[in-house]
Amino acid sequence: MDSNYEEWDRIYRRYPLEALPWELGRPRKVLVGLVKKGLVKKGKALDICCGAGTNALYLTKKGFQVTGIDISSKAIEHAKEKARKANARTQFQVQNFLNLPFEDEEFDFVFDMGCFHHVKVEDRDTFIRGVHRVLKKGGSYIMVCFSYRNGQAWNHFTKEQIIQLFSNHFKIKNIEHIASVEGDGYIRYFYSVLMEKELSS
Repeated sequence: MDSNYEEWDRIYRRYPLEALPWELGRPRKVLVGLVKKGLVKKGKALDICCGAGTNALYLTKKGFQVTGIDISSKAIEHAKEKARKANARTQFQVQNFLNLPFEDEEFDFVFDMGCFHHVKVEDRDTFIRGVHRVLKKGGSYIMVCFSYRNGQAWNHFTKEQIIQLFSNHFKIKNIEHIASVEGDGYIRYFYSVLMEKELSS
């Protein structure tokens, strides 16, 4: 799949959620595990590329004050409907991740499940700088991206590539290689990266 960003709205309009492999209908295990272990501080959280909002709603339930953004207005419609049914105060917005409309150091935690690996190569620096800007000093950024073990592709990363891309902006606290059975029944491989915005940033 290419990274023509507008294509995501067409995908969400063309297919039901259950047909989209990344829409599991349950929060991601990597997120649940980090929250249960207390590795992310409760506070204001941003779910970037939130899709239908499952992870954002989980964070809300766990006591975070959550904003979820996605470029797809249809995905945000799904997310808002889920929030209404759950009586959750999660804020969902249609936004482009290259132009985050938030104040500097607004969030304690940024969660990125499969967003960065769809950012075009020429937009990567803008994306990383944007996340860094809106994250508070000492705040956590969890980035989950495709691994090279899925096969060679422009957006399948090695550990070394991740370190090279992010280490100038964040303190990388942990990199874990994980496997996930996606909604289509296939196993895909990811890197889960826990980063922190340093106090001196």
